[in-house]
Amino acid sequence: MRGRLSIGWSVGAALAVLPAIGALPALADTLEAALTQTYVNNPTLNAQRALVRATDENVPQALSGYRPRVSITATAGEQSASTTTKSTSTNPATYSTLSGYNSPVSVGATITQTLFNGFQTANRTRQAEAQVLAARENLRATEQSTLLNAATAYMNLLRDTALLDLQRRNVEVLQEQLRQTRDRFNVGEVTRTDVAQSESSLAAGRSAVLTAESNYKTSVAVYRQVIGVDPGKLAAASPVDRYSPTSLATAISTGSAIHPSITAAQFNIDTALQAVKVAEGALYPTVGLQGNFTKNYLSTSTLTTMEAYNASVLGTLTIPVYQGGSEYSLIRQSKETLGQRRIELDTAREQVRQTIVQSWGQLEAAKGNIEATTAQVQSSEIALNGVREEARVGQRTTLDVLNAQQTLVNARASLVTAQRDRVVASYSLLAAVGRLSAQVLGLRAPTYNPKVHYEQVRDSWAGVRTPDGR
Repeated sequence: MRGRLSIGWSVGAALAVLPAIGALPALADTLEAALTQTYVNNPTLNAQRALVRATDENVPQALSGYRPRVSITATAGEQSASTTTKSTSTNPATYSTLSGYNSPVSVGATITQTLFNGFQTANRTRQAEAQVLAARENLRATEQSTLLNAATAYMNLLRDTALLDLQRRNVEVLQEQLRQTRDRFNVGEVTRTDVAQSESSLAAGRSAVLTAESNYKTSVAVYRQVIGVDPGKLAAASPVDRYSPTSLATAISTGSAIHPSITAAQFNIDTALQAVKVAEGALYPTVGLQGNFTKNYLSTSTLTTMEAYNASVLGTLTIPVYQGGSEYSLIRQSKETLGQRRIELDTAREQVRQTIVQSWGQLEAAKGNIEATTAQVQSSEIALNGVREEARVGQRTTLDVLNAQQTLVNARASLVTAQRDRVVASYSLLAAVGRLSAQVLGLRAPTYNPKVHYEQVRDSWAGVRTPDGR
């Protein structure tokens, strides 16, 4: 009994002793299939993957600071001019007017290359790379939370399906109990009070069915939202203890080393550190090289065409002296942000440790709760059978039988819930340690590798299409 820790077994155990219950139908959907479906199609997870791909573009944007900038300009048009000249050498003064039009055309190109900018380009590149690594860790965190939500939704639906079936079977038993009580009342063996007590228990049972139906429908909706498909007949699920550390100390050390929230916080520190260096780079001189070429054409009204060109290669040196103080403020601001990121790392470590300890305790409690509820079900079954036998010989009342029946139903519901908690707790611990992933679980789905897109765009010099053709 203790070796089969699954909700599917709990349904059978919880319902086996009820009258007129047939075998459970064959189950189709599995938790592994649900997790695979979630890993491939969950919109939250896919949105986070798109965010990582967008973050990848920060690196080629930073690397563009090493590359030349080229621009071409062209102008063309018509000009009309009129000039009037006054001559005072004669008396009276004479005026002469010269007018006409011309058609200027100009074509030019400019090439600019930055040679030194206070190491800002190099630091921006390192900053962008740290942002990419942090985004990947955030993706791992989203993957963990999404898979945990999927496992929880699966187990909740499995639990609520079992509880709904349990409450419906309980109503059937209470209906039979009421029929028997009325028959005994008709022959004078019990009083009208016994009939009323049976009717009250039946009404309470029907109310419990309505509540169970509401919980079931809610679980179906959550399953559809998280996993992306409508549920079928769910199969039993087992814990994943084999992937988790065997001791609390090992779990804490493992989580402190690999949990994505901690590693993301570390990369955020790297990002903030490079932001400080970029801000400090604004205080350094800037050295650049600029090449210009211009070709001019001028056609006049006298059908005369003139051509001229100009070409130059110039080096530029810009030394910042004072720019209103904004650059100093930005440096101070970046340093404060760096301090914030370091504090956030300490917070992440403590949060991970707390979650691991909490998840470990919940798992241990779930294991013990299964043993307790299993013993409770067994004792409740024995007690109900005894109370029924005693009621037949007049030593127990109808109320005693109804109370024993309700105690058994509650015990079976507790066992179903304990089985659900056992499985979910194992997934929660795996997520708390930072090992809840498609690779660890061995899901049969293509593994999403964020490095592929990064390598595709990192050294791209031009082009507006994404690697997938959009």
